[in-house]
Amino acid sequence: MLTLTNTYARFLQKNPNFFAKENLDLFFQKVLVERNSQLSGYYDLPFAKNEAIFDYLQRNKTFLDSISNVIIIGIGGSSLGTKAIDALLSHQSHRKKIKLRFLEHTDPIIIRKDLQRVKYEDTLFIVISKSGLTIETTSLFKYILARFSLLKKERKKHLLTITDENSPLFKWSKSEEIESVTIKPNIGGRFSVLSAVGLLPLAILGYDIAAILKGASIVSHRFFEERKDNVLKKALFLARNESNYPINVLFSYSSVFRHFNAWYVQLWGESLGKLDMYEQRRGLTPIALIGSIDQHSFLQLIMQGPANKTVTFLSVKNLSQKPLYIPNIRLQGLESTDFVNQTSFNQLLKLQCISTKESIISQNVPVDSILIDSLNEQSVGALVLYYELLTSCVGILLQIDTYNQPGVEFGKKILREKFTHS
Repeated sequence: MLTLTNTYARFLQKNPNFFAKENLDLFFQKVLVERNSQLSGYYDLPFAKNEAIFDYLQRNKTFLDSISNVIIIGIGGSSLGTKAIDALLSHQSHRKKIKLRFLEHTDPIIIRKDLQRVKYEDTLFIVISKSGLTIETTSLFKYILARFSLLKKERKKHLLTITDENSPLFKWSKSEEIESVTIKPNIGGRFSVLSAVGLLPLAILGYDIAAILKGASIVSHRFFEERKDNVLKKALFLARNESNYPINVLFSYSSVFRHFNAWYVQLWGESLGKLDMYEQRRGLTPIALIGSIDQHSFLQLIMQGPANKTVTFLSVKNLSQKPLYIPNIRLQGLESTDFVNQTSFNQLLKLQCISTKESIISQNVPVDSILIDSLNEQSVGALVLYYELLTSCVGILLQIDTYNQPGVEFGKKILREKFTHS
């Protein structure tokens, strides 16, 4: 499913005891303590039964079969994970022909553009917010309610909310007799994609959400039961080299990873940029690239810029079952490019990834790799939980609260004050 490798050998030559068993055992116990404390409920999501999701799907089957649009009104963790998984899996034949849109920006130009041809009759609007008090989401929600008159009795079935148990949004939904599916309050937005936040929209689109969770559960089992140390070792390396390598680059070799990259940036940046228990600023900065496009932009900085980056290569062994080949055409004056003629684009992308990786390794940049056999529900579920576990492990070592975002709240407070005093 996922093959994980690293090239930390040069570092380990100078630090032969860095991954000593006693260090890993102590670290693992700290992760166990955090999981058992229920500080975050995402650890349990791969094993959830999700009765509420399947109940909603069954009760509304006729209606859901009639829609051609799903519009998700949410921001950050309420939308990025779903968008990422759909982008990774949308090539699959069982994906329903439903247009998935995301209303997440308060830019009026974008709002008008995204809603230009939308009719409520064939649309399900899903409002996703832990509380319902996120200004962007609630403002957009109010606009949708007014524009499409969704509080008329016969139109309410076109509206669904996904929110925390007993949140203000849940209470409003109940009072208005609007369908609502809830998640536990200890599941943070950026760790919520394997909850109803991501799974319900994905199930509506036709994806096998049981297989997504199966992939996640395999990664969880390997980590907690089989004690595979890949995640622990990478987290230990990154956290203990925070000052040497404060920038972590994810180099994803396919454009289908573009939205996954955005999900990674939020997960990594918002989780790990914090004040620690001693009020010291901590953090690792995420950079997300797409290969081979960014070989012609950011690669130069990695190769000859400051030596302050680690690089993770993310690639897929088989991107397409039907290969596309470069024609055997010779163009006068361009003969130097003929060495790739009759090669499949999949092979070209694969060799570009390998060549870029080898060039970076030659500059003593710490590199690790994630190779996915093929993109399907199970492998994508595994990839998501791998990154969530890695984020938690690094946060434990940095001695921070991985699951809050107090820095974000400062801006919200200032915005409220500006409206109050204007």
